[in-house]
Amino acid sequence: MTTTIPASRTILATERDAELAVEVLRDLSGVRGSLRIAVSGASEERAMPRELGILLQRVLEAVASGTPVTVSSIPKELTTSQAAALLGVSRPTVMKMIERGDIPSRKVGSHARLQAVDVLAARRARRERQRVAFERLRDEVQD
Repeated sequence: MTTTIPASRTILATERDAELAVEVLRDLSGVRGSLRIAVSGASEERAMPRELGILLQRVLEAVASGTPVTVSSIPKELTTSQAAALLGVSRPTVMKMIERGDIPSRKVGSHARLQAVDVLAARRARRERQRVAFERLRDEVQD
């Protein structure tokens, strides 16, 4: 059975979908993210990339628990406004990050464009700095 989901349509999981997700999760074994797929008409199964396996397992877990899931994509190249939304900061803050060299960018006319991988790396680094600062604060409070 092939299911095509139009990009503009929202699909809500039913109770039966949740039951099926629970069954699939119960059958999964091994390292988290290690999945194989059988393609209709193909003679053998194929291993999925680990990160994709983890993503699909998280989707299944959400569906199994009845949690709504939104799947979206990020364009490879972002505007400063899109980068700001992704980082949870203002556009002027993104401009300052570009000026300081925190995130590389390129000019398209008078507008800056950023690679999504660079913005996501900056977000990971920012979250790590926040985590470290929180742990330091927690340790100080405990002393």
